[in-house]
Amino acid sequence: MRLMRLSRATATGLLFSLVLAACVPMNAARSPAEIAAAQSADAMARQGQFVQAAQAYLALADQSSGHADSYRLQAAEAWRQEGQIERAAPILASIKRQRLSGDEPLRLDLLQAELALNQHDAATALRLTTQPNVTVPAALQLRLLELRSRAMVASGDGWGAARTRVQMDDQLSGLDHTQNRQQILDLLGKLGVDPLKQRAAAMKPGDRMLPWVNEALTRLGVVVAQAQPELQQPVGTLLPGANANVREGYKVPTQVALLLPGDGNYAAASTSIREGFFAAYLDAGRNHAPRPSVRVYDSKGTSDGAIKAYQQAVSDGAKLVVGPLTRGEVAAVFGLAQLPVPVLALNHPDDKQLPSGDASEFGLLPETEGAQAADHMVERGLRQVYVLISNDDFAQRAAAAFKAELAARGGQLLGMTTLPTGATSYTDTIAGLHIAATTASAAAAPADATTAPASTSGDTGIFISMRPAQARVLLPQLRIAKIDLPVIATSHVYEGSDDAAANRDLDGVEFCDAPWLFNAQPGLPNHDDIAAQLSSARGGGARLFAFGMDAWSLVPYLDWLRAHPGSYVPGASGQLTADQFGRVRRVLIWAQFQDGLAHPLSGNLQTDDMPASTPPIDTTRTPAASSNAPADTNQPINH
Repeated sequence: MRLMRLSRATATGLLFSLVLAACVPMNAARSPAEIAAAQSADAMARQGQFVQAAQAYLALADQSSGHADSYRLQAAEAWRQEGQIERAAPILASIKRQRLSGDEPLRLDLLQAELALNQHDAATALRLTTQPNVTVPAALQLRLLELRSRAMVASGDGWGAARTRVQMDDQLSGLDHTQNRQQILDLLGKLGVDPLKQRAAAMKPGDRMLPWVNEALTRLGVVVAQAQPELQQPVGTLLPGANANVREGYKVPTQVALLLPGDGNYAAASTSIREGFFAAYLDAGRNHAPRPSVRVYDSKGTSDGAIKAYQQAVSDGAKLVVGPLTRGEVAAVFGLAQLPVPVLALNHPDDKQLPSGDASEFGLLPETEGAQAADHMVERGLRQVYVLISNDDFAQRAAAAFKAELAARGGQLLGMTTLPTGATSYTDTIAGLHIAATTASAAAAPADATTAPASTSGDTGIFISMRPAQARVLLPQLRIAKIDLPVIATSHVYEGSDDAAANRDLDGVEFCDAPWLFNAQPGLPNHDDIAAQLSSARGGGARLFAFGMDAWSLVPYLDWLRAHPGSYVPGASGQLTADQFGRVRRVLIWAQFQDGLAHPLSGNLQTDDMPASTPPIDTTRTPAASSNAPADTNQPINH
C-alpha cells in the first residue's frame, strides 16, 4: 500500500512551500517575469492542479538556462503528485544532478526510487533509499522511510521493512498511522511464529521492536509474557519552584462524552462505571481542578449503537469520547475510517486491532492479573507452581497469561487442572496433581529463590483463579490432603466486601486487587463512605466503580502518559500507565485473607496524592444529568 499517497495535501505543502526561494541556485539571477511565472506554477501545485503545474514548470525550464534542472525536478514532482510518475521518467533522465542544490539531489533520488519501484526494480530503489552519509530534512524523512520499506518488501526483506515502518510510527497520525501499524503487523506476521520467537528471545528488554514482535505473536495465537510495567514517576508531580497548586501534565478538553449502554445485560456495570466516573469528577472539583462539561450517551451495547453515539457526540462538540464499554462496541468504533475526536475506550476490541494514534484502551483484563500473579510468586521465591482454575473465561485467560509469564521468569509449571463446575468434592482432582503433602511450617518458611532445591516445598506454591464459592470448597480439601502450600489468586476470589464467617476458609490466600477497595491509595474518595451511600460501589460493583473513577482520572493525563513512558496515574483500580500502543495498563496491589477479612499486604501506597490539583479557575460547568437510570442486573462485563 502506498501510504504517503493518502496525505496528498500534506505532501503538496512539503514539496512546494518555499521551494522557489530555497531550491534554486542563489548565484543565478531571475527576471521579474520568470519569478512571476514560477510563483504561478507554484500556486497551481498548491491548489492541486498538478498537470498544469508540471506543464508550467517545463515551460520555465525551456526558458531558463540557470534554473532549468530545478524546474524539471518540480515538474517531475508534480507528475508524481498527480499519480502519473511514469510521465516523470523522461524528465528525470534529462536532469543534470550536478546542477541541483540544497535538498534537490535527495528529492531526485526519491523520485527515481519511486519510479524504480513502479518498474519492479527493487535493487535500484533500495540503493537510492539506503545511501550512507545523506542528510535528510525532516520534511522528507517519512517519504524516504516509506520508499525504503517498500523497496525492502520488494527485495524479500520483511523484517527490515517492518523495522523501517516502526521508525515512522510516532511521526504519523490519523488514517496513515492506522495503516502503517497494520502494515507492520502484517509484515511481522508473515515471518511466522518460530522466527518471531527466536528474534524476541535475542532482544534486550528495551528493544523498540520487542513490543511489535510480541503484538504480532499475540495475533498469531501465541500467549506472550506480560512483564510488569516500570513505574518511574507519578503524573501531577509539583513543578519545581512553582506554586503548590500547579501540577505537571494536567490538561482537560472543554467537553467530554461518556458512552455507556443504558439498559440490557450491561446496565449494572454501566451504573457502577458511570457513578464512579462522576464521583471522581466531583472530587476533582473539590480540589478546584478545571473540569470539562460531560454528557452521557447511550451506546445501546451494540456496534451500531456505539457508532451512532460516537458520531452524535462528535456532532455535539465533544473533544474527547470516553467509552464505549463492550468489546464489540470498541471494535466497531475503532473500525471507523476516521476518528475525528480522540477516544478512551473502556475495553479492548474483540478483533485485537490496535488503537489508532488518537485512541487509547483501558480495561480490567484477567490477563493482567495472571501475569502479575506470576511475577509475585517468583519474587516470593515460589518458582514451582501448581495451577487450579475454574472453567470460566476469565480464569482460562488469567491462567494462560500466568503460564507465559512464569516461564519467562524461569519458573516451572508442575501441574494444571480445571475444576469441574458445581462439584463439592475435588479429592480425585487434587490426588491427580500428585502434590506432595506439606506441613504448615514448611510452607511458611521463607524460600531462597536462588538456592532452594526444586524438591523442597519452600519454593512451591499454588495459583488459583476462581470465584469465592468454589475457592471455599477447594481450600479446606487441600488442607485435609495435608497440602499447606502458599496460595496466590486473582481478584475473583474476593467478592469486594468482607464476610468473615464465610471467608475464614480462605485464610492465608493472597490475591491482587484494586487499591481503592482497601483505601490503600491516598488522595481518593473513601471507599467505605461511598459504599455506604451507593449500592453501585458495593460488592462486585466496587471494582467497576473504581474503574469508572479511573476513567475520569485518566482524562487530564492521556497525552502526558503517552508522551512520558514510565509515568503513571495513582488510580483506584491500580497504578495506571500507558504503553506505546495507547493501552492503559494496571499495576494492582496485593491483599491477604486474615481471620476471614481481606487486608492489603503493604498498607497504604506511598505515592503522590491523586493528581487532581491544578491552577484554580472559575468554572460552573456541571455534568449533564443522566436520565433513565439502568436497572440492576448481575450480568458481568465482558472484559
